[in-house]
Amino acid sequence: MTQRVRKAVLPVAGLGTRFLPATKVIPKEMIPVIDKPVVQYAIEEARAAGIEEFIFVTADGKESIATHFYPHPVLERALEEKGKLAELKIVRDSTLPPGAVHIVKQHDPLGLGHAVWCAWQLIGNEPFAVILPDDMVLSQTPCLKQLIDAHSKVGGHVVAVEDVPRDQTNRYGILDILSDDGKLAKAKGLVEKPAPDKAPSTLAIIGRYILDPAVFTELDKHTKGAGNEIQLTDALNRTIASVPFHGLRFEGRRYDCGTRVGFVEANLAFGLAHPEMGDRLRPLVQKLLDTK
Repeated sequence: MTQRVRKAVLPVAGLGTRFLPATKVIPKEMIPVIDKPVVQYAIEEARAAGIEEFIFVTADGKESIATHFYPHPVLERALEEKGKLAELKIVRDSTLPPGAVHIVKQHDPLGLGHAVWCAWQLIGNEPFAVILPDDMVLSQTPCLKQLIDAHSKVGGHVVAVEDVPRDQTNRYGILDILSDDGKLAKAKGLVEKPAPDKAPSTLAIIGRYILDPAVFTELDKHTKGAGNEIQLTDALNRTIASVPFHGLRFEGRRYDCGTRVGFVEANLAFGLAHPEMGDRLRPLVQKLLDTK
């Protein structure tokens, strides 16, 4: 029987330079998609999957990310006094319970593997989730819950994957597939950002992981890989001989909010899916498309 996944690591230390000047003062993860910061979608997805503790691996100047999930007594009292109960519920729904939020500083930008390693002491010896908020997934069942459900059956490492165009393999960690039933692919190896002609497949890891704590032993070696960074993919690859690794083709669609076009696409997709906005937004989008 696999151990329950209770904790999630959110690496949010990046500077967000692709979104300057918007990110000069505001962390990229706090820019809203429709009416919620990008990072709140990640937290809501994790909570819906049963995650209880959230570890933000962050940097100086990005304190507002964690603060967003703290209680705000002054605001709550003002809303209550004015009878704005709907708004009060929104504020309280975005608040995490006492002890659920942990903050770890990543003082040097040494890569995703290093960011995950920074959370080791808070994770301990149990399986855990890693969520990259830049990857937003619109799905019927929360993407992370799909991964946790798969992990309960196969254990080891389970990551969200999707097929990408071959000319884009150099942007992702790519699976070297041992077996594949069309839903769950077992990997015999991983390659970080391979050139298209060197990629063993086009099955790419996106920003959702359920990981066995064995990965920390490899990350602790601080071995640098592509981009002279400590790559999470490389550390996972070195554990495959002893820890099973599966990629799950998840139900839903991913939007890459790490790019400006992907961010706009996410706003459109989540707006069209919004129960109060979709019907009003659809004709406006069509009007823009019809404009010559």
